[in-house]
Amino acid sequence: MSQESPAIRAESLTREFYPHRGFFRNGEPVLAVDGVDLCVEAGTVFGLLGPNGAGKTTTIKMLSTLLVPSSGHAYVAGFDVAAQERDVRQRLGVLLGGDRGLYGKIPAVDNLRFFATLYGVSRLEIEDRVQAMLRLTGLAGRQKERVEGFSRGMKQRLHLAKALIHDPEVVILDEPTIGLDPDAAVQLRAVVRSLTPGKTVLLTTHYLAEADELCDRIAIIDGGRIIVEDTPAGIKRLVGSGSMIEITVRGNPREETIEALRMCAGVDGVIRLPDCQEGVVVLQISGRGDCLTEWAIPILIADGHPVLSVRPRTVSLEQAFLALTGSGQYGLAGARA
Repeated sequence: MSQESPAIRAESLTREFYPHRGFFRNGEPVLAVDGVDLCVEAGTVFGLLGPNGAGKTTTIKMLSTLLVPSSGHAYVAGFDVAAQERDVRQRLGVLLGGDRGLYGKIPAVDNLRFFATLYGVSRLEIEDRVQAMLRLTGLAGRQKERVEGFSRGMKQRLHLAKALIHDPEVVILDEPTIGLDPDAAVQLRAVVRSLTPGKTVLLTTHYLAEADELCDRIAIIDGGRIIVEDTPAGIKRLVGSGSMIEITVRGNPREETIEALRMCAGVDGVIRLPDCQEGVVVLQISGRGDCLTEWAIPILIADGHPVLSVRPRTVSLEQAFLALTGSGQYGLAGARA
C-alpha cells in the first residue's frame, strides 16, 4: 500500500439485518448502516464516533471482514473486504477487547507465540516479534505470568500486542480503553500514539476527550449515516464557532425559558448541566461571540432567575458531539448542524 493510497476506503457501505422471531426471519429489514463513505489516510489515527446503536460497531465488523456488506464496497490496505478477506486479514490487526480472545491458563508470552503462529509469522521471526510487542505494551516484566491473574488494563495491553503481533499495516481499535482506570488508559493511549505514522489506526471510543487527544480526523455516525467528518478542531467549530458561556443562575429555568434561549440570534445549543447544587443551575450556551450574554442574561433575569456568575468556556468535542447528534442526556437541544 503506498502512502498516497487511503488505508481504508468505504463506498456506499450498507448493512441490513432482518429481525428474528423464533427460527424464522420476519418483518422489514433494519438498516444498521446506510451508505457510509469513508476515506482514512495512511499513517493517521481516524476516529469513528457515534451514540449507541448508531452503526459504528456494524461498520467496524464489515471493515474487519466479520460481516459481509449488504451493498457497497470497502477496502483495507487496497483489498476488498468481501472478495479478498484473506489478504485483508493478513494486513489488519483488530482489538475488540473484553475477556475473550486470550487464554488465561497460559502466560502472556505463550499467548503471543500462539497467535503469531496463527497469523503466519515465520518461526525465525516469532521470538523477536513477541519480545518487541511485550516491550511496546509494557508487559515484558510480566510475560511469564498467567493471563488469568492480569488486571483489565494488562489484558487490554495484551490484546493490543496480539493485534500487532503480525506487524499489520492497519489497526482497528474498538473501545480500547473502556473500563480501564485512568493510569491504565493513559498507558494504552501512549502506545496507540506511538503506532503512527508507521501504521494506520481506526479508533472507536465513547471517551470524547480521548478522541480529541488521539485522532487526526473524526467521522461521526448517527442513524447509520456519516453526519460529519473533519478534524477535531473543525468539528468543534461547527458548534458555536468554538464560543461558549457558562451561566450560573438561582432556581431551575422552565422549559419555555430554555426554548427562548435556543431561539436567540447566534445561539447554537443549550445544555442544562446535571448534579448542580440545590437551588442553583448551570447552563452552558454555545454560539457566536458576545451575543450569548447580550440575549441570554436578560431572558433569565426576566424569568426570575438571578445570574450568579458568567464564565467563558471553549466548546469541547463532547459538547460538539452531543449537539450534532442530538443525543445529549443533559437536556441539550437547539443545535444547528
